[in-house]
Amino acid sequence: MEGKAATDAMGKGGWQEFSAGASTARPAAAGAADTPRPQQRVRVQRTKAGKGGKTVTAITGMEISDADARALLKRLKARAGSGGTLKDGVIELQGDQVAICLETLTAEGFRPRQAGG
Repeated sequence: MEGKAATDAMGKGGWQEFSAGASTARPAAAGAADTPRPQQRVRVQRTKAGKGGKTVTAITGMEISDADARALLKRLKARAGSGGTLKDGVIELQGDQVAICLETLTAEGFRPRQAGG
């Protein structure tokens, strides 16, 4: 049994979920220049899932850099008068801020759509 364990440890024929050369970075930063803002599929959704019963407004589908996303988040928080965060390219605002987000994103040049009910 020791021979098999030594062979697997050396990497011969073993299965590896993530290769050493694979990147886990988001490709959105590279595609930000490719897709103009009016053509991006931006979705604004009100949700409670996984938030302890609290309502949050989630904005997904934006292909912009992290710096631009943080600046947009700051403007959205000031306009809505609430807190928010940027997690994995998704902007989350506290509370039901769908109407405010739709107005602000339209003014920023996006074509947002409301998702869900």
